[in-house]
Amino acid sequence: MEKWEHTVKSLSEVAVHSNVNNQLVSVKGIPNNYDCIGIGTDAAVFRSKVVPTYAFKVFSDDKLLKLEAERTVYERLGKSPFFPMYHGSGANFLVLSFIKGVTFYECLANGIEIPKLAINDIEKARMYALDCGLNPRDIHLKNMILTEGRAKLIDVSEYLHPGSDHRWELIKKGYHKYYEVIAGKKIPHSILEMAKRTYNQSDPAHFNTDKLIKTLSKWLQMGA
Repeated sequence: MEKWEHTVKSLSEVAVHSNVNNQLVSVKGIPNNYDCIGIGTDAAVFRSKVVPTYAFKVFSDDKLLKLEAERTVYERLGKSPFFPMYHGSGANFLVLSFIKGVTFYECLANGIEIPKLAINDIEKARMYALDCGLNPRDIHLKNMILTEGRAKLIDVSEYLHPGSDHRWELIKKGYHKYYEVIAGKKIPHSILEMAKRTYNQSDPAHFNTDKLIKTLSKWLQMGA
């Protein structure tokens, strides 16, 4: 029996429910031996206090097809330095290796510098996924983790979908052209959420990164 299998019985106490309009899931009944370390639109992620090297991604009952998709993707990815390691699954959860670090979103919000090496890691991760016959997409600020100066990708649920959402191309362009303007500066959540809403309300293929970054730069120069 794997180490994590001794702890999962209490996960049955967790209730994860999805919400309309792609809002974050609601979570109830967190066991005392787990911490909730992340909440998404399909699932919540818990870390065991008993075996802290594992992360347990628990899906809402109406999102179990997403669980199956992620399991398929992780099985294809195998052992990789760019993604969490897949260790197993249950009826409504996946068991992954825990990655200690902060998201790129948290980096921007807290003024933590994102090194160029981390950007290169994400590009290598994409190439690795492509070589595995996958389509890496939905790569956004909360799906990239900075860990000890390097980067890893989490949330691979859309890697079986066709087409490009252009998210990574826009982030990479913004980083290389403008990041030096905001590096080390704390960006308020209101500004980050404004950028997110602007993207979601736009045609991704024609999203004006330059205009958005110039607006952000102006805000920073004004010291708002």
